[in-house]
Amino acid sequence: QVQLQESGPGLVKPSQTLSLTCTVSGSSITSSYYAWNWIRQAPEKGLEWMGVINYDGSTDYSPSLKSRTSISRDTSKSQFSLQLSSVTPEDTAVYYCARQRYQVPVDWGQGTQVTVSS
Repeated sequence: QVQLQESGPGLVKPSQTLSLTCTVSGSSITSSYYAWNWIRQAPEKGLEWMGVINYDGSTDYSPSLKSRTSISRDTSKSQFSLQLSSVTPEDTAVYYCARQRYQVPVDWGQGTQVTVSS
């Protein structure tokens, strides 16, 4: 059974870079069956897809966030990571990592709250 666990600072100052890591167990992040997503939900808003890293390491990003987002991975640790630069209070959200199959995120981490505030 796959498990995904987000980790990282819960508080980030404006203009800094938000960095989160998702640790995966029970599944290989290099398996061609899956892709690995970052998704967030701001207070009183819907889910927002941020980007994905595929089994081969290729990435794709939301157009609205592409200029500030980077997703990478460490296959030796079964981890993939999110970096979001130049954050503002509008980036305050619960951040989720999720495993995708057939274009749908089906397995999710529990989420981690990130607040952007000075």
